[in-house]
Parts: sequence; C-alpha cells; structure tokens
Amino acid sequence: MSEARTPAQIEADIVRRREQLAVTLDEIGVRLHPKTIVGDAKAKARSAVDETAGRAFVAVNRKVTDVKAQFVDAEGAPRIERLVPVAVVAVALVGLLVVSTRRRRS
Repeated sequence: MSEARTPAQIEADIVRRREQLAVTLDEIGVRLHPKTIVGDAKAKARSAVDETAGRAFVAVNRKVTDVKAQFVDAEGAPRIERLVPVAVVAVALVGLLVVSTRRRRS
C-alpha cells in the first residue's frame, strides 16, 4: 500500500513543483526572446558561411596545388619545358592586345 502523505509533504511537493515550473517558464522565455532568436539565426548563418568558405578554400587550394605541380617538380624547381610554351603564349596575347589597341586608336 502507499503511504499517506502529510499536509507538509504535499505542501513541500507543491512548492518544489512551482519552482521547477518557474525555471521551465524562464527557460522558455529566454529561448523565445527575439534577441535569442536573432542570435541563434546569426550563429547558424555564420556557421554555414564558415563551412562553405572552408570547403571553397580546400577546393581552391587543391586546384592551385594541381596547377603548381604542372609547372614545378617535386623539389620545387621550375619545369622549363612547361613554362616556356606558357610564357610564349602569354607574350603573344599581350602583343595582340597591344596591336589591336593601337589599330583602334588610329
């Protein structure tokens, strides 16, 4: 059988439950406060941006490393056989731009 509770025990239980309810309502109030909601949204957005920027950095870094590997060997020395053709093409493009700019001015 269950024990009979005294009025003091019942009253203490009611006080304890009221305090728990007050704490719960305070927590709900904090969570639903506009500043808290805005702060949470900002934190989520910041986290998403950081994650996206991190992925972009890794992808760009990987591509730069791949391109660099095309023009530099494992010891870091330039690969002349690959640099010379690229330099020739770059000089040719600059020359074409200069010639076309001069013809437009005339």
